[in-house]
Amino acid sequence: MTIIYTDGASRGNPGPGGWGAIISNDNSVVEIGGREEHTTNNRMELTAAIKALESTPDKEVTVYADSEYVTKGMTEWIKRWQQKGWRTAGKKPVLSQDLWQKLLELTEGRRVEWKYVAGHAGVPLNERADEIATTFADNLLPKLYNGPRGKY
Repeated sequence: MTIIYTDGASRGNPGPGGWGAIISNDNSVVEIGGREEHTTNNRMELTAAIKALESTPDKEVTVYADSEYVTKGMTEWIKRWQQKGWRTAGKKPVLSQDLWQKLLELTEGRRVEWKYVAGHAGVPLNERADEIATTFADNLLPKLYNGPRGKY
């Protein structure tokens, strides 16, 4: 089983943004992140989940996100959006449809559990994902860990 923590950030909305993720299993921990010059916070939240799922072949994954947009989107809203031709309840086009479709594609054939975790509430891996995302948003390069779980 793989556990993932994700976060996204933007400086301005839209503005420069960053995303961060921590991917852990019984043996290892890998931190990943990246930056986009002009984006939104929600796009960075989705990108973090996408990049994390792309980084693990595991079939059983739990994703923790401090974004209800991501967790509710994947557990409550996405099926209705699909049924309504990618329209919201207000009949408007779903924002970031490209990223939602990619995320949906990455969950096919997997058991992915989506869990909400309150942001800035002292959850260490969520705080670290936030640090990675905001560091990239600030156009700095954080030191990312990739190694044994026991040394993390």
